[in-house]
Amino acid sequence: MPTTDRPRRRSLRRSWSRQQISGLIWQIAVIAIAVAVVGFLWSNAVHNLSVRRISTGFAFLGREAGMPIADSWLAYSPKDPYARAFLVGIVNTLRVAVIGVVLATVLGTAIGIARLSSNWLLSRLAAVYVEVLRDLPLLLQLLFWYVLMQGLPAARAAWKPIDGVFLSNRGLVLPFMPVHAANLWVVGAAVLGLGAFYVLRRRLVAQQMRDGQPRRLWPYGLILIVLLPALVSWAVGASWTVTKPELRGFNFVGGLTLAPEYFALLIALVTYTSAFIAEIVRSGIQAVPRGQWDAAAALGLRRGFVLQHIVLPQALRVIIPPMTSQYLNLTKNSSLAVAVGYQDIVSIANTTLNQTGQAIEAIALIMSVFLTISLAISVFMNWYNARIALVEH
Repeated sequence: MPTTDRPRRRSLRRSWSRQQISGLIWQIAVIAIAVAVVGFLWSNAVHNLSVRRISTGFAFLGREAGMPIADSWLAYSPKDPYARAFLVGIVNTLRVAVIGVVLATVLGTAIGIARLSSNWLLSRLAAVYVEVLRDLPLLLQLLFWYVLMQGLPAARAAWKPIDGVFLSNRGLVLPFMPVHAANLWVVGAAVLGLGAFYVLRRRLVAQQMRDGQPRRLWPYGLILIVLLPALVSWAVGASWTVTKPELRGFNFVGGLTLAPEYFALLIALVTYTSAFIAEIVRSGIQAVPRGQWDAAAALGLRRGFVLQHIVLPQALRVIIPPMTSQYLNLTKNSSLAVAVGYQDIVSIANTTLNQTGQAIEAIALIMSVFLTISLAISVFMNWYNARIALVEH
């Protein structure tokens, strides 16, 4: 029997190698055709631009921008070069994308769980929230929130829901703690302490699983997460003074101001995306076998404990892949900021295009920025998805 199987295995190896070779040839051919098409289009564009005496290249990034940017976390002046303006636009885009992803995840998860609640009123309200927001175009919602922000009272008559917080047509003004270099050292120490505590916790849990002896984690957490940052803060003399906004004249001084354009864009993206995330979370929880709930109920476990420690960890394997798509959608939908005048990378690139005529370069910068952000999100989510995946031994 083994002697008859050997020729068969050899023939299978040969046929498989032929398939691999033919597949490789086709891939090389497709890549060559794609490169040839891109090269032809690029040479054609460069020729047409040179005929019309339109300069090409990215040398314009070193010239003075001359454009004002109203809302920026980075120091910027119209006398700065276009490169600085593009950097401000990238930071403004990340402000929307990162904060929007976090808020949409929290809100969407809460709405998704509420849809499965045994409380009829709560589940119906969550269902109405999901169905209404998913069926309305995002641009329409964005314009609604922007018009609503413009209809708020002026700064002198601003709403004050709590002490130190003001809401007016100038935006949302919050108390703020200025961040200096010393504060960054403390934040770095806290992040380092969290990482060390995570590694140490995994080792202690592994030792407990081997010998069954429980080990206390709170002393290590107190030292690494609390005492280490406090010691670094004392060593570098970090200041943790919170400044509250004050109304002076027709505007606010101090604190952190979220411009109405940014605030409207953030609310629209978070509410719209959270409706889709809620459905993803709901379907992920329902994908977990009902027997998990029944077994936990038979053991007398609380429903909240079962959801947090038993159901959600299993549901994540279903939730993460479509959740990645929603994170990418939120990031790309942030380009609608142009509709309300928020100066993100797309808005600044459009202004640069109109001023310099460098259309190809401006569009290429937009594409490279969104491609980089999207790839970073995909890589992180794929890594996390692989980390929580079930491995068969």
